[in-house]
Formats: sequence, structure tokens, C-alpha cells
Amino acid sequence: MPIVRTALTAGALTAALATPAHAHDGPGCEAGLTVPGAEKQVAACLDDLTTAGTTGSGHTVPADWAGLHAAGTRNPAGVPGIQLDGYFPDTSTTNANNGWNHDAQFVVRLPERWNGGLVVAGSPGNRRQYANDFTISDWALAKGYAYAATDKGNTGTEFYKDGRRPGDAVVEWNDRLTQLTRAARKVVAERYGRSPRRTYAAGISNGGYLVRWQLENRPELYDGGIDAEGTLWRADGPNLFTYLPPILRAYPSYAATGDPSAHKALLKAGLASGSEFLWPFHNQVYWGLTQRIYREEFDPGYTGEEAAYNYAARPKKVHRAIARVALTGRIRKPLITLQGTYDSLLPISTDSDVYAKLVRAGGKASYRYYRVEAANHVDGLYDSYPDRLRPLLPCMRSAFTALESWTQGGTPPPASATLSRPASGDIVNTCSLDS
Repeated sequence: MPIVRTALTAGALTAALATPAHAHDGPGCEAGLTVPGAEKQVAACLDDLTTAGTTGSGHTVPADWAGLHAAGTRNPAGVPGIQLDGYFPDTSTTNANNGWNHDAQFVVRLPERWNGGLVVAGSPGNRRQYANDFTISDWALAKGYAYAATDKGNTGTEFYKDGRRPGDAVVEWNDRLTQLTRAARKVVAERYGRSPRRTYAAGISNGGYLVRWQLENRPELYDGGIDAEGTLWRADGPNLFTYLPPILRAYPSYAATGDPSAHKALLKAGLASGSEFLWPFHNQVYWGLTQRIYREEFDPGYTGEEAAYNYAARPKKVHRAIARVALTGRIRKPLITLQGTYDSLLPISTDSDVYAKLVRAGGKASYRYYRVEAANHVDGLYDSYPDRLRPLLPCMRSAFTALESWTQGGTPPPASATLSRPASGDIVNTCSLDS
């Protein structure tokens, strides 16, 4: 759930999309593609749809994906094709990308060499539609997939102002990914002359939550999904409000004196022993802000201190607001979940460990869960602690390859497991799912 990227779009992107750039012409570059339901769209034919090319051409926003990967991550490049940018009808204006000041923005990328598949993603945290460009889009495009992503319909740290009643903004996240998936499938059919043979949902953090929700509620649209550290919403808990306030209450005493009772309270709230070195950063950047803005979304009537928030004692209408977006674990297509054991924003014991139990209780065999030892919520922190952390992204990519084999050839992935941190090797770019 990374939330600290609110920079406006660079002027280069506004200029590029105001006057669509055709980097090349020929058989793979034709006009006339239409995104069904879009209020606005702009097409560009590019020599390279990956961030290696779009950063320079102005068809991505690096601020959207900053901090989500380790500096040493190797990405593919040189994928020519068509990029469609635009937005669906919406009344909110938090997304300033492309100079549009309009939410429900999307990006669709159609490589010249298509493998017959489509990958659809929602943005993590409260970021915008290009947030997965480096982590998901580049890699998927290089494998030949068409790619589409949405800003979820509202962005930034005041996303909770969108909608008329508590929970509306998050409800819209799910609706917007469904809307984009349906539209992208039609665009793919128009571009290549046939519908995608397979469609996968992939996401990180809030994007991972979207994958879970889609496979529970819109399974007919997908062949499977990859959920990396997805946010867990449960009306009866656990959720953000059951563990963030206890963390906010205990941390000041622990930080000031090392109070053992405060440390015990932090571990009880869900933080992992051994992750203490990450806590100062999360206290400064994430915990308080995350608690406040999501509490504003679901419980705007609360006026007390965030550290004193008692979710169990709040009115039933607050619990009903969360029930509107809650997860059940009843997935109906293959899903692979990954989360780091050192995740200090969404603690693994209160999040994916719980979601895995929900899925298993539903009796679904089409599920794998990989607990990635020493991975944190944001891979960018690996660069500060290379001797203590490992990035989650390479394991996500290995999981995607396993999902392909599972859904296309019937070869099941390795059994669910905790993946130990390797003592050697290139852990920034490689990950084995065999524990």
C-alpha cells in the first residue's frame, strides 16, 4: 500500500499526449483503435513500450513508480507497439497525469509481437496508472502480453473525498478494474483480430487486493492472478484499523526508551521480530498517514486521536462500510499470493497469513502462498539494507511464470512455502519458489 507519491506529471508527458507521437509506421501501427466507454483517448505508436523508451518519449511518469523496485533490478527493453492513454467518465479530479486533471485514467499497451495474452493491473497505494510500469508492464510486454492498468478512479492522499458515502472510493477501485478489463479485452480483439486466449490480473499492495477481489467476484474475466502483499479488508477484522492504532500507541515509548512492554505490544499487533530496523521509517512515512486517510474513508465521523481509535467499538455502520469491500477467500480462479515476512506496513501475520487460511477454508486447491523471508512492503528499501532485506519483485516474476505453466499446461507450481533468504546469488533479479 505505498502512498507517498503525489508529484504532478512532467511537462514532457503532457506534450507527448497532447500531440500523439508516432515513432514508427508500418504493419504494426494502425489508427482507429477504440477503448469502449472511454471519454477521451490518445494513441501513440512507439519504438519501445517499456520504461527504457517511455521515460524518454514522455509516455510514463517515473514518479508513479519510484521506490517500488530495487536499484539493481534488470528490466527488458525494446518492445515496439501501440500505447493508448485516456480516461473513462468520472466526476473526480485527483489525477493530474497528462495534464487532464481527471480520474479513471488508464493506459493500454499493445506490443507488435503478441503472445495471445493480456495482463491487467490496478495501481498500488494511492498512486496513478503508470505505477506498475517498471514492476509489471515491462516484464509482461517483453513476454508478448498486452497490458492495461488503471488509476482505480481516485488517487492521492485525499482519495477519501471521492464518493458520497463511506467506502465509495474503495468500491470504485474494484469497479474500475472490472471496467478496464472488459474494455481492454475488446481492444485486444480489435487490434489482433481475436480475443485474448488468457487474461491475468496482477497487483501489488492495494493492487493485490484488487486481484483477490476480482478472482472472488469477477472470475469469468480472468484465467488467474498474482497477488503481492494485497491489503486485507475484513469487517470483523483483521484490517488496518485493528493493528495500526495499537502500533501508533506503542511505538513512541519503544522508540524513546526501548520499553520492553511496548516492544511486546508491537509484536502482538503483528510486526515481525527482526524487522525493528524498519520501524522508524514506517513510523515517519506510513503508519499515521495510512491510519488517518483510510479511517477518513470508512469512518469520517470519528474525531479522536488516531492512536486511540477502537475499531471494535465503532458504530455498526462503520463495519458495514468495510463489509462492502471485504474479502472472503472464495476465489474461483487460480491465485498465487506472495508477501514478505518483514512487511512493516501490512504485517504478514494479520494479512496474507489470514487470507491464505480463508482460501484454504473454502477448499480451493488452485492456490499457492509464498512467504518471502526478509522481504518488506516496498522493494526500494532494499537499497538501504541489502544485508538484511530481499526484494519481493523477483519472486513475483517467478510466480507469474509458474502461473502460466499452471493455467496453460496444467503443471502445478511448487507447494506453498516460506522462501528462505538466499545466502548468496543475485537476489535482486532471481527467486526460486522451491523452498
